[in-house]
Amino acid sequence: MIKTDILIIGAGPTGLFAVFEAGLLQLKCHLIDALPQAGGQCSEIYPKKPIYDIPGFPEVLAGDLVDNLMEQIKPFQPAFTLGERAETIEKQADGTFVVTTNKGTQHNAPVVAIAGGLGSFEPRKPLLENLSEYEDNGVSYMIKDPEVYRDKRVVIAGGGDSALDWSIFLADVASEVTLVHRRNEFRGALDSVEKVQNLKNQGRINLITPGEIVGLQGEGQLESVSIRKTTNAAEDITLEVDNFIPLFGLSPKLGPIADWGLEIEKNAIKVDTFDYQTNVPGIYAIGDVNTYPGKLKLILCGFHEATLMCQSAYQRIFPDKKYVLKYTTVGGINGFDGSKKEAPKAVIKEIT
Repeated sequence: MIKTDILIIGAGPTGLFAVFEAGLLQLKCHLIDALPQAGGQCSEIYPKKPIYDIPGFPEVLAGDLVDNLMEQIKPFQPAFTLGERAETIEKQADGTFVVTTNKGTQHNAPVVAIAGGLGSFEPRKPLLENLSEYEDNGVSYMIKDPEVYRDKRVVIAGGGDSALDWSIFLADVASEVTLVHRRNEFRGALDSVEKVQNLKNQGRINLITPGEIVGLQGEGQLESVSIRKTTNAAEDITLEVDNFIPLFGLSPKLGPIADWGLEIEKNAIKVDTFDYQTNVPGIYAIGDVNTYPGKLKLILCGFHEATLMCQSAYQRIFPDKKYVLKYTTVGGINGFDGSKKEAPKAVIKEIT
């Protein structure tokens, strides 16, 4: 059985940053993730997608953010169980928890932090009769490598941040970018909306609003799409394209975690914002997987939640120790393997 101080379920950015905050307190972490690599959606779905709201980074690719986080936590030597899904949880007589994966691997820890992002998910697909015929033949639901679209004619459908951000990014990659949204108003960040409008004015993006993709054509490979600009079908237009990318978001599912006796609201885990603990003492939920009044599903918010969670976890693991976290620094400290190394540490004042 694998033993650790904090067992983190989910190795996305929030889970990885929790390792750093726990490491400052000299707490060991082990992470479980169903994906074969760390990074969550940032690695699996959009590693080349630029992110603009990480403090200190005007722009950083999602994959690079994961690489930086992995480098940041390296001194604390976290362990990983990848390619396995956390299946069951059982509370032990000593107050610790045993989490078993779908492959039977057992983990034991006094604290469990669920950082599963959106959980398991699948893309929301448009209702087009022959859509499946063109999947992987011109139709895709996520962008892993934007170079695939170099000098191609691309149509993106959607009105959220992903649709806006990728339209902006691909304007410098594809030969032609068309963004189609069924309403004139977008759901994404106002700055991104303004950038799209500016690119439209410069003739670098075709913007069709209101509009909707109503048909796909091509012999084995996507060749064109039909776009309805109004409710009048007679006014449908046909646009020759190489790729169609509907970005309507993901349909999330909590999976087995939904059966762990946690309080669930709208497919998310309810937490106390004091320390992001669930209704089960010792089990926390951080990042997109949780919900509370005023919740924002942003990576930087997950970082904040991870920080407070680790402070609470420390008190749970060491109930007799009282301290005030003052600041962080860098100095020679003993690594978890006993070696001497330069690593971040927390400057803590203990209260007697």
